[in-house]
Formats: sequence, C-alpha cells, structure tokens
Amino acid sequence: MKISSRALAPLSDTVFRRIWSASLLSNLGQLTLGVAAAWEMTRLTPSPEMVALVQTSLMLPIMLVSVPSGAIADMFDRRKIALAGLGFSAVSAALLAACFAGGLASPVVLLAFCFCAGAGMALYSPSWQASIPEQVPPEHLPAAIALGSVSYNIARSFGPALGGVAVLALGATAVFGATALLYLPLFAAFLFWRRETIPPRLPPERLDRAIVSGIRYVFYAGTVRTAMLRVLLFGLTSASLMALTPLVARNSLGGDAGTYGLLLGASGVGAVIGAFVLSWVRENIPTDPALAVATLVLSAMLLVVAWAGSIWLVAIAMAVSGAATMLSVATLNVVVQTSVPRWVTARALSWFSSFLTGGIAFGSWFWGEIAAISGLSNALSISAGALAATPLLALISPLRDSDSPDLSPMEPRPDPNVDLAVTSRSGPIVIEVEYRVERDLARAFYDVMLKVQRLRLRNGAFAWSIARDIGDAELWTERFEFPTWQQYLRHRERFTTADWDLQLAANGFHKGPPSNVRRRLVRPFGSVRWRAETPVPATDEVGIYNP
Repeated sequence: MKISSRALAPLSDTVFRRIWSASLLSNLGQLTLGVAAAWEMTRLTPSPEMVALVQTSLMLPIMLVSVPSGAIADMFDRRKIALAGLGFSAVSAALLAACFAGGLASPVVLLAFCFCAGAGMALYSPSWQASIPEQVPPEHLPAAIALGSVSYNIARSFGPALGGVAVLALGATAVFGATALLYLPLFAAFLFWRRETIPPRLPPERLDRAIVSGIRYVFYAGTVRTAMLRVLLFGLTSASLMALTPLVARNSLGGDAGTYGLLLGASGVGAVIGAFVLSWVRENIPTDPALAVATLVLSAMLLVVAWAGSIWLVAIAMAVSGAATMLSVATLNVVVQTSVPRWVTARALSWFSSFLTGGIAFGSWFWGEIAAISGLSNALSISAGALAATPLLALISPLRDSDSPDLSPMEPRPDPNVDLAVTSRSGPIVIEVEYRVERDLARAFYDVMLKVQRLRLRNGAFAWSIARDIGDAELWTERFEFPTWQQYLRHRERFTTADWDLQLAANGFHKGPPSNVRRRLVRPFGSVRWRAETPVPATDEVGIYNP
C-alpha cells in the first residue's frame, strides 16, 4: 500500500508547500490558544459549562462568519481575504494577552477574545480551502485537502502538550502573546503569493445575493446537501470529546495542563495517521461504509475515555478517535470539493465549515450541560450512543460513489441578441424553451427534465416549471425566471461541462428545427415610457388604451 507517495505529492507544488509549511505555525498558535484558554478557564471558574464554552467560543464564529466570508471569497481576491482574516486573528490574540497582562482577566474577556480569534480564522478558512485547487493540479486535490488537515493535526500532535507545558512554565498571558506571533509566517506566505486571476466578465454580486446563490446551490445539489447534513450531525454528536477533555484530564485522571496537552497530542497523532491513509481508503472502500466504520470506532473510543481510569488507555483511545475523526471529516470535505464548480467552491466550503463547527459549538454547550446534570462519564456515554446511530442516515440519504462530474467551466457563450435597451438591473426576466418530443419518449424526457430543473435552480433560476400542450401533446415548454438580466447572464456563465452534457441530453429528445427560446422582460416599463412632450393616450373605464 503506497500511501506516502500519494499523500505527499501536493508538496511538490511550490506555492502549496510554502503556505502549508507556514500553516503549521499558525495552527500551532491557534491550538495553544485553545489549550491555554481552556485551562485558564478551569482556574477562573470550576463550572463545566464555562469550560465547555471555550470550545464554543472558538467554533461558533466559524459557523456565523464562514457563510458571508465564503461568499466574499468567491466575489473578490481570495488571497486578500485570507490576509484580512489572519491579521484580525493575530490582533485579537495580542489584545487578549494585553488584557491578561493588564489585570483584566475574567471568563467574559477570555470568551470574547477567543470568539474574535475564531472569527478571523473563519474569514481566512474558506479563502484558503477554495484556493487549494489554484495551487495544485486536479489529480493532487484529494491529497492536498488531506494535507491541509495534516498541518492542523501535526500541530495538534505537539501543540497541546507544548501549550500545556508553556502554560505551566510561562503562564497563559505569554502563550496568548506567542499565538499572535505564530500567525505572522502564514500572513507572509499569502502576502508574497502571486496569485493568477482572470478578470470576470461581470461585476461582483451583491453580498446578500451571493450568499443566497450559495445556499441555493447547496440545497439543490443532492450530494452536497447530504454531506452537509452528515457533517452537522457528526459535529453535534462527537463534540463531547474535545469539549470535555479538560475535565477528563483534571477530574477523571487527576492530572494538570500537561495531562490535557498529552491527551490532545495523542488525538493529533491519530489524526495525522488518518490523513495519510485517506487516499487509500477513498480508493478501496465505498464512502458510506468507510464513514460508518470510522463513526462506530469513534463511538467506542468515547466509551473508553468515559470509563477508563488509566491515562495511557485514555491516550490510546484519543489517538484512535483522532484517526476516526480525521477520516470522517476529510472524506465528507472531499465529497463537497469534488461536487461543486469553481464559481461556488468557497461558499460551499464555508457552509461545510459552518455546519461542522456549528454542530461542534452547540454540541459542546449541550454536552457540557449534560455533564453538569448527569456527570462526566454519563455525558460521554450518551454522546457515544448518539454518534453510533448516525450511520443509519446512509439508509435514507446515501452518498453514492460514482465518477466525479466534469465541473470545468464552459467556454463563454455569446450574449443573447436583444432588441430592447436592457440594463443589468432590468427584470424580472422570463425564459421559455420549447421542445417537440415524440409521444413514446415522453416519460424519458420528463425524467431528464427533472434533472435539468435541479441544474437551473442551483445555478440561480427561480420558478421553474415544465408544461405539456393540451392540444399538441408533442409540444413541451420549459419556463424559468431570474430577478434581473445580470442574474440571467450569471446563470449562463455558471454552466459546467457536466451541466452542458445534461442540456444536450434534453436537447436530444427534441425533433425538428432547433428549440425555440424566448427571453422576455416582465413589466417592461422602461422600454415604453412616454416622453414628456408626448400626450398620454386616454383610457376607458377598464384601463384599456383606446386606438
């Protein structure tokens, strides 16, 4: 099994290698921040809810900020967006250190600045993930995605233990200050990346419309929608492990910050191993069985962590859980990345991050409440049971393994001919396409048109319908609309090769001359406005113009 050569292939690409190497340090900083904050919270308050909220404060902003940041990353230069996010996180960590140095330490201050640091990384993350295909060739993409997680987990292998030792030796304030410095190498790597950009033919979308476009694509792309649901439930049910590990180290094992760091380090080592076997797993095991095995293994490890009293047994369980978590999340991430076209990649990934981290954030709070009510071991055991039930979703909504569609963009098509002075804001625009289909092919044509419906809706169309002429059973009319002319032009630009193949399949049912396509402007007031010097014709009582 040749794992290492496939897994490390993306590092031969210079830009990816530089950014990936620098990300090791930034991930180290982010993880030491989390370790220091979690352990400092145990010093500030004994409340399990407050300790669990540290994880929530770092994850919740990713859920809240990722969606608009994904839209921004698709609209503007991803390199500049990444720089803005990294800069904000660095400043937040520096201010947290300054507050603690100035005697302003409190649970609220700690949670607030952890939230800000998480928000900066939420702005950075979609731009970084969406830019990976710009740094590596397509055949290296799955391995590059896994390596992105490897960077995080290598840091997690050593960072928590180092962070625990640093907290004991230097104090939380020094660790917070070091975190700010560790963001700077990655900032420099993006600063000096000369990203090649293709000037867009159309101006950027408005932020609200860009967000809506991302939501619609996720909703109408079945594979992507299923992956989002699966990762949300995975985050909700598995969040207990990371959220309650500080209490496992302190209460169950009677340890200190070094013990906590050791457990997180073991989890990181396991995650690195999981990332290196990801390519082999994807090539040899179908997606749903692989996810089921990883989930059940993680559930079993939660039970070991809940009831084992040996630090070494718990550390082994943490390592295995790290590998299982990596395989689960990275597999779903690859499914999303290989199922969306370039124009919506950052938005889809931002929703993926939002669903995952939102699940972890609310799950962390929930399992903290359960631990406060029923005890630490019982909370972890209940979480294990809930996690073990999630593979049943594959029975309802499976992730089918098939060849990835060709998502390369189509060559720009000529703009439609117009005989009105339409502007980008003119609208609504109604499109009608006529097909003449033989009677005995009606069912097959209708089935293909249901796939065309999802194509239209995920690429920006509204109010799609297909109608059959009552008086001429061979005549079908497809109808859909757009809010503005510019939205219609965006729809045309969003066509991928796979989309065009589907359109050609629909066209293949049409007999006779080329399909008749009508493009209509609804409420065309601007094209018929009367000049000031032109008298307005009189109307009769029902509002019909007289000749």
